[in-house]
Amino acid sequence: MTVVKKYLSLVKFAHTIFALPFALIGFFLGMIELNASSAPGAESISVEKFLLEKFLLVLLCMITARSAAMAFNRYLDRSFDAQNPRTAIREIPAGIISPNSALRFTILSCVLFLVSCYFINSICFYLSPVALFVILFYSFTKRFTPLCHLVLGLGLSLAPIGAYLAVTGRFDVLPLLFSFAVIFWVSGFDVIYALQDVEFDQSQQLYSIPSVLGKTKALRVSELLHVLSAGCVIAAGIYGSFHLLYWGGIAVFTGMLIYQHSIVKPNDLSKVNIAFMTANGIASVVFSIFVIADLFIKL
Repeated sequence: MTVVKKYLSLVKFAHTIFALPFALIGFFLGMIELNASSAPGAESISVEKFLLEKFLLVLLCMITARSAAMAFNRYLDRSFDAQNPRTAIREIPAGIISPNSALRFTILSCVLFLVSCYFINSICFYLSPVALFVILFYSFTKRFTPLCHLVLGLGLSLAPIGAYLAVTGRFDVLPLLFSFAVIFWVSGFDVIYALQDVEFDQSQQLYSIPSVLGKTKALRVSELLHVLSAGCVIAAGIYGSFHLLYWGGIAVFTGMLIYQHSIVKPNDLSKVNIAFMTANGIASVVFSIFVIADLFIKL
């Protein structure tokens, strides 16, 4: 395994599929707002160059922030991962990457994230330590609260509002609604994912909603969180006066939420990975495509 592949595996790079599409929604919302507020006669070439630079910086921020969070989580949880048969094959307990290497990678990712934010604009730079605190703090939460899933959701929810801030330099209601949708969506599917480790978490005094409430009640909580997420994207559609394509995206998004709950049962966790990766990956990517298309094609 090459060095690059080792680190891509360490940070589960494929899982970027969850937050990145929502970051793109935030970016294109900001782009539409910027174009609407640009002075008549402004040179399109300079605007396009500005947006391209912002897009590349936002992409770098997404990659480095998520890499820092995942690498730090693997570093901090290395002793637990080594004891859990499901996670013992991960890079650090398996000896593929040393703990010190993972920590250095975390620090490098944090530095690159801060530098990227510096070149975006002042508000993103000033808020970057807060963002880092949230995404790194998550790794500690399973040690003292079952609400750890909500902290994870909060970390990923920074994607749409952060990308919007990168372009416009200000907050707005619409990207915040998408951020709330991400909080509840991610928290809900993380509860489902945590069903796999109920017995292990209980044996190690680790907290999660499934380990505290049990599998059946945890699934009810997950369903509630996903109802709230669906409510947020519906509210965003109404508030933003979106058109037909957007509502088609909502149909896919909510359909994938319903689907994952239909295939995961308290006594049958064989399809957790399908629910976690496939259903949510489709929900995120397809929804973002429909939303962005709706911004440019008014059907």
